[in-house]
Amino acid sequence: MSYSPPNPNQYGAYPNPYNAPYPPPVPQGHGIPSAPGYGPPSGYPSPPPSYFSDHHGGQYPAAYGPAVPYANPSGPIIQQPGIAPGGPPGGWMNLPQGIPNCPPGLEYLTTIDQLLVHQKVEVLEALTGFETKNKFTIKNSLGQKVYYAVEDSDCLTRNCCGPLRPFDMKILDNYRNEVIHLNRLLACDSCCFPCCLQKMEVSSPPGVLVGTVEQQWSLCCPSFAIKNTSGDTVLKIEGPLCTMSICGDVEFEILSGDGNVRVGRISKQWSGLIREAFTDTDFFGITFPMDLDVRMKAVMLGACFLIDAMFFEKASGSNNSNSFL
Repeated sequence: MSYSPPNPNQYGAYPNPYNAPYPPPVPQGHGIPSAPGYGPPSGYPSPPPSYFSDHHGGQYPAAYGPAVPYANPSGPIIQQPGIAPGGPPGGWMNLPQGIPNCPPGLEYLTTIDQLLVHQKVEVLEALTGFETKNKFTIKNSLGQKVYYAVEDSDCLTRNCCGPLRPFDMKILDNYRNEVIHLNRLLACDSCCFPCCLQKMEVSSPPGVLVGTVEQQWSLCCPSFAIKNTSGDTVLKIEGPLCTMSICGDVEFEILSGDGNVRVGRISKQWSGLIREAFTDTDFFGITFPMDLDVRMKAVMLGACFLIDAMFFEKASGSNNSNSFL
């Protein structure tokens, strides 16, 4: 028994290849077939035949354009957040941008009014008493690293001259670029020799003098003058009568140029009984006005290192050399 196919007018034609219209309609959402005999349905605009060639001879559709290298959408990387090449790991302060007339590397100092200076513990020096090169980490009040400093001196002067030794101090950023250079000459620190007192020159960038720290003659309390490149006294530093750290901080007051207004301080912080007794590893805090010129802030950092060398650096084979006289 055979059945005739249903009447198309009654039920509708089955969708099969034999009764489908030719060519078949293009499904929505799919591309247009490129086989011969097919073409775009009426009412569709033809795609623009816009192609162009690059300098290598290759062709690209205009809708995509030539291949371009990837770019950082946030601009060039100014500060890497992790480990700097060759430097200590982690926690570095971001470099402020757009600071006019600022020596390179001193941009960090424009947004801070406090610095923390931590000296690194040298195991060989603690065990043997053999004086090694001092190293420091310089941080802001949030604990972020700003610079690190490395002493440059020879073995003979370190172990023979002790706290009076001449040295250069290189202050580096996290890319190991030297941004501040300190130079301390060999001189006395006694009130008996007023013509040959301590002096430190501060340069930023290295080779460009920005100021000096000069010891002033004083009979009882240590005194220093912070001078600019013209030799004018911008700030003064007055120390206490006793500079020995005995279970407490030792504070050096930073005064205005006329000496009437206190504007900050350099504080030698108590680092604990064991550190104080067996090492010369010191902690310092420096505070200064936020709007102080960055060059003078760099000179204040140099003053901190000079004070450390004069009053808190132990002589080789001795327990303490903090006597001012």
